[in-house]
Amino acid sequence: MPKPTAAELAAAREKTVPNVIAPGLSVLFCGINPGLYSAATGHHFARPGNRFWPALHRSGFTPRQLDPTEQDELLEYGLGVTNIVARATARADELTRDELRAGALVLTDLVGRYAPACLAVVGISAYRTAFDRPKAGMGEQRGGIAGARLWVLPNPSGLNAHYQPPALAAAFRELRTSLG
Repeated sequence: MPKPTAAELAAAREKTVPNVIAPGLSVLFCGINPGLYSAATGHHFARPGNRFWPALHRSGFTPRQLDPTEQDELLEYGLGVTNIVARATARADELTRDELRAGALVLTDLVGRYAPACLAVVGISAYRTAFDRPKAGMGEQRGGIAGARLWVLPNPSGLNAHYQPPALAAAFRELRTSLG
């Protein structure tokens, strides 16, 4: 996948990345919102250094590490990906509390319509704000969402220094093993 130019990145602001989704998935992973790199390429978690794809593989969700350009192959493994907020920004902190909360409502409808067994939100701070659960912790959340289990995982961004690759893979593995 060729690296987007500065002009392509600038033009990606406010764009969206299509959901990778189908009815009855095992897990629908949910990012915060697309970054400019993802919006410019049209692929989720596309920025070099993002650890989503390695974490999926190292945790056993996929038999090999997929490239962002292969995101549609997630469906073959019963997995999908979406975002809380659809519009691309340079940084997640550009999103407002109202946008995150509105995104949670849209996400709840999406989960109700597609009925995945589990929704896994990657990013604790965005989850806490979007769902108005300021004290939520990592892992499974009580009550679920629209009939699905609800799980919070660490943000796989390379900027998340709290979770290095082994710990990130372990968090994803905990979800995978809980599915049975």
